[in-house]
Amino acid sequence: MSNYTKLLNNLDTLKLFKIKDNIDTYINLINDKEKNIVDSLYELTTLELNFKKEKAITSLVRMAGFPYQKTLDDFDFNFQPSINKDKILDLKNLRFLENKENILFVGSPGVGKTHLATSIGIEAASNRYSTYFISCHDLINNLKKANYENRLQEKLKNYEKYSLLIIDEVGYLPIDKEGGNLLFQLINKRYEKHSTIITTNISFGKWGDLFGDIMIANAILDRLIHHSTIFNITGKSYRIKDKFPSKNDDELQYKNVGFSA
Repeated sequence: MSNYTKLLNNLDTLKLFKIKDNIDTYINLINDKEKNIVDSLYELTTLELNFKKEKAITSLVRMAGFPYQKTLDDFDFNFQPSINKDKILDLKNLRFLENKENILFVGSPGVGKTHLATSIGIEAASNRYSTYFISCHDLINNLKKANYENRLQEKLKNYEKYSLLIIDEVGYLPIDKEGGNLLFQLINKRYEKHSTIITTNISFGKWGDLFGDIMIANAILDRLIHHSTIFNITGKSYRIKDKFPSKNDDELQYKNVGFSA
């Protein structure tokens, strides 16, 4: 077995796949005097490091549980003029994570709340911030199950640890008193330690009705709104935008599907 073959085997064993893929190219460049050994080794190791970084980012994004992969570049800001585009794009620098600030997206269904939350979450995960996305309904059910199995503190600690926790669709399904208490415990544990993004179709003034307990609702909101940026999105549903060929049809069909134009 030649030393060249042994080298390829060693690269396989060490999982240096990018170096292996490019080794022949650099051997030829060295033989042709187009590159020296030091520059070649530097460029090969840089290729490998970049590959491992991209792989780690892909893994973090996958483990975060996003419903889809969309970026802010995919968002149609022209369709939702109520959104301050500059303020949204400024979130890409992730200062809010360093400052332990929250982001709250409030608006009716289909206006882009989940898309924006997901895009910011992907940006955070891509920069190696531990990130997790979960619907409010699933979150509360998981906490209830853990509580029933005497594992509540363990589960709370698990959700508490993320640099960014995205809780989607608060208000789409009713929340009972137990669920409200469990959600409060989690928000309280994360308060001023880590950032949380919330999407909700319920205005804050109606959260007392949502939770069936005005004190719990106020306690949760008090911790979420303090150190936060709030985006109130007033617009039409992007999902059904192509259903309206004219202004009059627009008004008519919004009434038919239960929205107000």
